[in-house]
Amino acid sequence: MKNLKLSYEISSKIELNTEDEVLRFAAVDIERNRLFFASSADNIYTISLSSMQQVLSFELIQCKCGQNDNCSSKSSPITRVDPVDLEPGDFITTLDYLMEKEALIIGTSYGLILLYTVDDDTTEMVGRVEGGVKCISPSPDGDLLAIVTGLRQILVMTHDWDVLYERELDDQTEGIDVGISADSTFSSNYIHDSPISWRGDGKYFATISNIQNSSPILKSLKVWERDSGALHSISEPKAFMGTVLDWIPSGAKLAAVLDRKEQMQSPAIVFIERNGLERSSFAINEEANAVIEILKWNCNSDLLASLVRRDSHDLLKIWFLSNNHWYLKQEIRYPRENGVKFMWDPVKPLQLISWTLDGQLTTFNFIWVTAVMDNSTALIIDDSKVLITPLSLSLIPPPMCLFNLKLPCAVQSIAFCSRSCKNYLAASLSDGSLSVSELPPFDTWEELEDKEFCVETCTSDMQLGPLVHLAWLDSHVLVGISEFCPSMEGKLGYCLLEMELTCSEDHDPGSINGSGWNVRVFNKIYLEGIVIGLVANTMSGSSAYIQFDGGKVSEYISMVGGSKVVPFLNHENMCFSTSCPWMDLALVKSSGPQNALLFGLDENSKLHANGNILCNNCSSYALYSNSGDRLTTHLVLVTKQDLLYVVDIHDVLHGDVGPQYYNFLPVIRRRGEEDQKIYINVWERGAKIVGVLHGDDSAVILQAPRGNLECVYPRKLVLTSIVNALVHKRFKDALLMVRRHRIDFNIIVDYCGWNAFLQSAEEFIKQVNNLSYVTEFVCSVKSENIFHSLYKSYTSLLSPSLKESKDVAIGELSDTNDLRKVTSVLLAVRKALEEGVVESPGRELCILTTLARSYPPALEEALQRIKLIRELELSSSDDAKRIQFPSAEESLKHLLWLCDSEAVFEAALGLYDLNLSAMVALNSQKDPKEFLPFLQDLQRMPILIMKFTIDLKLHRYEKALHHIVSAGDAYFDDCMNLIKKYPQLFPVALQLINDSVKRRQVLEAWGDHLSFTKSFEDAATTYLCCGCLDKALKAYRESGNWGGVLTIAGLIKLGKEEVVQLAHELCEELHALGKSGDAAKIALEYCGDVNAGINLLVSAREWDEALRIAFLHKRDDLISEVTTSSLECANVLISETNEGLEKVGKYSARYLAVRQRRLLLAAKLQSEEHSVNDLDDETASETSSNFSGMSAYSRGSRKGTASISSTASTKARDMRRQRKKGKIRAGSPDEEIALVEHLKGMSVTAGAKRELKSLLTCLVMLGKEDIARKLQQVSESFQLSQMAAIKLAEDSIASNAVDERVYNLEHYIAKMRELQCSDFYSWKLKVLV
Repeated sequence: MKNLKLSYEISSKIELNTEDEVLRFAAVDIERNRLFFASSADNIYTISLSSMQQVLSFELIQCKCGQNDNCSSKSSPITRVDPVDLEPGDFITTLDYLMEKEALIIGTSYGLILLYTVDDDTTEMVGRVEGGVKCISPSPDGDLLAIVTGLRQILVMTHDWDVLYERELDDQTEGIDVGISADSTFSSNYIHDSPISWRGDGKYFATISNIQNSSPILKSLKVWERDSGALHSISEPKAFMGTVLDWIPSGAKLAAVLDRKEQMQSPAIVFIERNGLERSSFAINEEANAVIEILKWNCNSDLLASLVRRDSHDLLKIWFLSNNHWYLKQEIRYPRENGVKFMWDPVKPLQLISWTLDGQLTTFNFIWVTAVMDNSTALIIDDSKVLITPLSLSLIPPPMCLFNLKLPCAVQSIAFCSRSCKNYLAASLSDGSLSVSELPPFDTWEELEDKEFCVETCTSDMQLGPLVHLAWLDSHVLVGISEFCPSMEGKLGYCLLEMELTCSEDHDPGSINGSGWNVRVFNKIYLEGIVIGLVANTMSGSSAYIQFDGGKVSEYISMVGGSKVVPFLNHENMCFSTSCPWMDLALVKSSGPQNALLFGLDENSKLHANGNILCNNCSSYALYSNSGDRLTTHLVLVTKQDLLYVVDIHDVLHGDVGPQYYNFLPVIRRRGEEDQKIYINVWERGAKIVGVLHGDDSAVILQAPRGNLECVYPRKLVLTSIVNALVHKRFKDALLMVRRHRIDFNIIVDYCGWNAFLQSAEEFIKQVNNLSYVTEFVCSVKSENIFHSLYKSYTSLLSPSLKESKDVAIGELSDTNDLRKVTSVLLAVRKALEEGVVESPGRELCILTTLARSYPPALEEALQRIKLIRELELSSSDDAKRIQFPSAEESLKHLLWLCDSEAVFEAALGLYDLNLSAMVALNSQKDPKEFLPFLQDLQRMPILIMKFTIDLKLHRYEKALHHIVSAGDAYFDDCMNLIKKYPQLFPVALQLINDSVKRRQVLEAWGDHLSFTKSFEDAATTYLCCGCLDKALKAYRESGNWGGVLTIAGLIKLGKEEVVQLAHELCEELHALGKSGDAAKIALEYCGDVNAGINLLVSAREWDEALRIAFLHKRDDLISEVTTSSLECANVLISETNEGLEKVGKYSARYLAVRQRRLLLAAKLQSEEHSVNDLDDETASETSSNFSGMSAYSRGSRKGTASISSTASTKARDMRRQRKKGKIRAGSPDEEIALVEHLKGMSVTAGAKRELKSLLTCLVMLGKEDIARKLQQVSESFQLSQMAAIKLAEDSIASNAVDERVYNLEHYIAKMRELQCSDFYSWKLKVLV
C-alpha cells in the first residue's frame, strides 16, 4: 500500500562534438560513479554522476545573478571526450565496463575486441572474431566474458582472453551453412539485439534464440550453464519480441516480452523460471503495435522498468509487484525523436538514469511513500487508475478497493484534501496535464462500492508540465513543483506554480465530480535549488513548507487575496540537518497556541523533528491524533529492529525522547526488573507503517514486504483513547472500546477515582443504555486499582494534557485495594438502574448482578427480591405487572450462576424461609436426600427453635442466643451450653438475661472460663460480681496479687492465725518469684518478722530501706548485717564493672578491625562488578547473576543443584541461626552485627541505676565514702566507655572508610564526657565526684 514518488530529478546536457553525432551505448563504473557513452562517431564520453548536481547548483546561482545566457540547456557537466581509432567503415557495436581491468571492453562491426583504458587513453586489441561483435556481457563476478558474434555464435572467454567454449545461439537446420545464412552485416545505426543476461550469482546465463523455418517467427529462451556451456533448459517456442531479456538479480525468474500483434493485443511481459517454464505474465495496457525495446530490473529486484516505443512518443514505465498484481507506479514520456534509453543505478535501487540521442542526461530519484492519507484513506496509483479505499470503513488490501477513478493517462503524483466534509483529489498525469475530482462526504462512500468513475483533465491557460510535488493549500488552491518553468523552457531548475481551481459544472453532492474543472496559474516562482519535499501548512491554510536539498526549509505564503512583499519565509528552527525525502507536518498544542512541527526521515533512517534527531534507526513512521481537532498527539514509528514505538508528542516537544525510550533500541532487563512495555515486537521482519486510524479506532496499519496488511492496536493508544473519552464524559464510547480491545472494565472507575465515578453513575447508565453491557461491567468491578497493578507501566505514559486536565485527578487515585470500592460503585449503579431505567426483566437481572457482586455479596437482599417475584407469580395480580420481571426461577438461576450455590442456600436459610430454601436447593442441583430431611425436621420444630437451629448451622451464634433465650426457661440448659461453647457470648447473655439467679450462673461460668484461660485478674473480678469469694481469692493468688488476696481474706473474715499463715505462704511464693521487695512488706506488716524482712530487702538490693528498718527497730545486729552485705556487694560490682570495661575495649577494637576488612572486601567486589559490566551482554548477565545480592559478608543467593533442599531443612537451619544469633563467632557473616548488639546489651539499665544509687547512699550513710567513691568512678567510666563504643559503631557504619585517627575509643570517650547529660548520670551522688 505505497506509491512510487519522484523525489527529484537532475538533468544535464552532454555537448557532442558534431551535430549529427548521437549516443549509442552506455556503461557504468560503480566504484568511481562514472558513466561512459559511445557515440556514432566512435567517441567515448565520460561523465561523473556526482558532478551533475554540482553543475545544476552552479547554473541555479548563475540564473539567480541574471546570467540567463548561461542557463540554457547547452550547459553540461564535466565531460571527457576520447576518440577510439578504428579502421574506415568500422564502428562500435557494443560497450561494457570491466571492473577487474578498470577499463572499457569495446566490440566493433569488424569483430575487434578492444580494451580501452580511459584514464590512460590507451587502447589494446585483445582479439578478433569472425562476423563482427554484436554483444559483450561480463559475468557478475567479472571472471568470464560472453560474446555474441555476427554469425550468431556464443563465445565464453576468461578475463585472460582464453576461450572456454563456443556454442551456436540458434537451432540450425541440417544442410544450411551458417556462414552463408547468417546475417553478419551491420548498419551504422545498429543497436545490439542479442543480449545475454546473467543470473545474479553468475552460474547461469540466458539468451533468446531464433527457431528456423517457423511461421510466424517463434523464438525460444535458452538457459546455459556457466562452466561447461551445456544447455540447461529451453522454453517452449513463443513469439518473443526481439531479444529483450533480463534476469532478476535475486535469480528467481527471467523477464521477457511477448509480441501479440497477431492477436491484436498489447505486448505482455512474461516471467520464465530457470527450468524454462512460464510462471506468470501481464499485459502492459498499450496499443498492439507498441514495442518494448528495453527491460531492466533494479538492484533490489522489486522494480521492473521498460522502454515502450509508440508511434508518437516513447514511454518509460516502472512496474511493481504486490499481492500477485503488477502495478504501473510511474510513467515518464519522451518525444519519439529523442530516442531515449535508460539504465538503473547498479547500487541505488530507486535511482534511474536516462539519456537521449542528443546527449540529454537525466537522473530520476524515486522514493516509496505511503498511499494512506492523513484521514486514513488509501489512494493507490495503478497506471491511469487511482484505487480508493477508506481504511476506517474496511481494511481492504490492494489491488482490491472500494472504488476507483479512471484518468486519461498514467498518474505520476497525487494530492488529497479533506476540508469541511468535502474531499478533493488532484493528480498530475504523465502527459503534463492535471486532473481534479471532488469526492462526496465519507458517510456516502459505501454506496460507491465496486464502481469506476472517469475523470477528465482540467482546462488550463498554459501548459503545466509534469508536477513533481503537489499540495492543497485550500479546497480550491493548489501548489505544485515542476522540474522546469513553462515560461522559461530549456532552463534547468524547479518552478513553483500556485493554481486556483474552479468548476464550471453543477453536480450531484452525493456523486464524484471529475469534469468541468479549470486551472488558472496566478503565481509562478523560479526556485533556487533542488526541491525534494512539499507539505501544506494546515494550521494557516494559506502557506506551504518547501524542503530543498540539504534539509533547508522555507515557508511559501499564498498570493491569494493580494500580493505579498515576501512570498517566502525562512525557518531556521525547522530545517533538517540533511535531506529528508519523507516529510510530514504535525499540528501540536502544548501550553500555549497551536504550533507546527515538521518531521522528516532521511535515507539513513534518521528521524528528524524541527532540527533535532529523534531516532537513528527508524524505518517508517506515522502521526496519530485522538482529538477531534486533528491535533497530533502521538508519533508512531517502527525501527529497523522491527520494534514499534508509540511516542507522546509532548515528549518530542520537551526533547526527552531518547532516554525515556532507551534510544529506541531493544532493552535487555536484569532479573526481577520491571518491564515497562515501551515497544511492540512487529510480527514480520521488514513490515512498515503505512497509516494509522485516528480517534477511537486507535489502530496502526502495517504492511509486510509480501503485501499483506495487518492492523494492530497498541495498548498505549487504546488506553489514551479510552481515557480521552472518559475525560469528555463519553462513557458509551469508552465502554465500547473497553469491550472491543478487552481492556479491564475497571479503567472506567479507576481513572478518575471511584469516588468521582459515583457522581457520574447515572449518566453512565443513561449513555450506555444496554443492560447486557452494564451487567458485563458490573461483573468486572474489583477492589484493586488497575493503575497500580495491571496498567501500572502505562500511568506515566498517558498524555500530559490529560494528566493536567481539571476533570482528571491521577494523583487522587484510590488505594491499591479498597474494599469499599466494589460495594459503593455497585450501589450507585443499582440506584441509577432503579431510577433511570424502565422496569424490565433485563433491569431486574442487572440489579441482581449488582447485589451478587457486592463485597460481601448481598445475597439476602437478592433473595428477598426473588421472593417478591415468586409471591407475585403465585398471586392473582395483573399479567402486565408480571411481564416487567423475569420469572423467579430465571432470577434464581441467574443468581446461582453468579454466586456459590452453597452460599445462596445458606442465605435462603438465613431468611428462615424453608420454601425458598427448597427452591434454591432444587435449582442448585442438590440431592433431595441431602436437604429434604433437614428441611422437614426444621419444619416440625417450633419457630424459635427452628431459627435457633438455623443460626447454629450458619454460625450466627449471637442470633442463636437471642432465639434460645426467647424460647423460655425450658431451654436454659441449651442456652448455658451455647454460652460455654462460644465464650464471646457472655456479655450478650448478661444483657439478655434479667433473672438474678441465672445471671449469677452465667457470671460464675464466665469466671471459670477466664480462670481456664489464665486471665486471673478478670476472673477474680467476675467471681466477686457473683459472690464466689473463695474462687476470687484463689484467682488473685494465682495472679500474684497479694494485696487482693489479703483483702479477700478480710472479706471472708479469716482468723488472725489463718491470716498469718496465709502471709507466710505468700512470702515464700513471692520470694520464689523474685519479688523480694513485696515479700519483705508482707513479712514486716503481716508477719512481724523483722529479721526476715531485712533479709528480703537485702535480697531485693533495697539498701537504704533495709538500713531504715534496721534503725527503726534499733537492731545493731541487723545494722551490722546490712553494712557487711553492702560492702560485699560494692566490691563485687567494682570487680564486675572493671571486667565490663575490658570487654568494651576489646569488642570496640574487634569491631573496627572487622569493619575495615569488610570495607576492603566490598571495594574489591565492586571493582569486579565494574569489570563485569564492561563485558558483552551475555557474559555480563551470567556473571552478574552470580554476584546478585552479595555483600562482603552475605551468604550469597546462588542456588545450584547442590543447594536444593527441603523446606523443613531450611526452617531447621533458620532456627539454629536464631539460637546462635546471640553468640559472637569470629569470621562469621554476623560478627559485625553481633559485636554491636553485645555492646548495646551492656548498657546500664534503669533498674541497675536505681540499685546503684541506693547502694551508694547506703555506703555514705554507713561512713564508707572511699569505697562508695571508687564504685561511682568505676561505674561512670564503664557507662562512658559503653556509650562511646555505641556512638563509634554508629558513625563508622555510615562511613566508607575507617580512619584510625578518627575512629578510636579514647577519642569518642572524650567527646562523650563533653556531652554529659544529667539524665544518663541521675544515679550519681555529687558529693562523691
